[in-house]
Amino acid sequence: MKRTLLIYVCTVFGAFLQGMSMALFLFPHSIPSGGAAGLALLMNHWFHLSLGFSLWLANIVFLFFALNYFGYSWTIRTIISVATTSTTISILTPMIALPHVHIALDILGGSILFGIGVGLLIRVGSSSGGMVIPALMIASYKNWSPGKVMMVINLLIFLLTALVIDYKIVIYAIICQLLSTNIIDFIYAFKFQRIGPLSVNLRKK
Repeated sequence: MKRTLLIYVCTVFGAFLQGMSMALFLFPHSIPSGGAAGLALLMNHWFHLSLGFSLWLANIVFLFFALNYFGYSWTIRTIISVATTSTTISILTPMIALPHVHIALDILGGSILFGIGVGLLIRVGSSSGGMVIPALMIASYKNWSPGKVMMVINLLIFLLTALVIDYKIVIYAIICQLLSTNIIDFIYAFKFQRIGPLSVNLRKK
């Protein structure tokens, strides 16, 4: 019981960190932290939907894949993660406006929070949703690094976001991904006491 509770606490905390990184550091510069965030920015740009709601829409399709591939428990944790991240963004975006001293500092702060948050989610057998789901599917079959697979998938969406909003976005997004994926991989590979299903090989039998 304690183990299960700890898994869900870590899921909520990791998703909260992810939401903070987007709302406070990355989204103010229209920098997508990943593929789903890029789609959310595009929907916000095209349809003027809120970023939190757009992030929900961007994750719906991938959650159906998660249900069929990873099973109910993993999908429920991911839904909790997506809900926490979206709610955090919806609350923090209009309420808190940090002074943005320099975009490089925002990218650094956002990348660190995002990397820790997503790395923690993956370690406890959850995910941030979006492109993490196909990334974990590929990584489980090929035994590749989840962070690096996710970066390749996200690159195409970054390019589209850059073409639609600003060409500089792709540069900022790649820098963010290089920083955050290294943090994700460090947390994913770090040896400490297991607190949940840590393997990406979560396919439902």
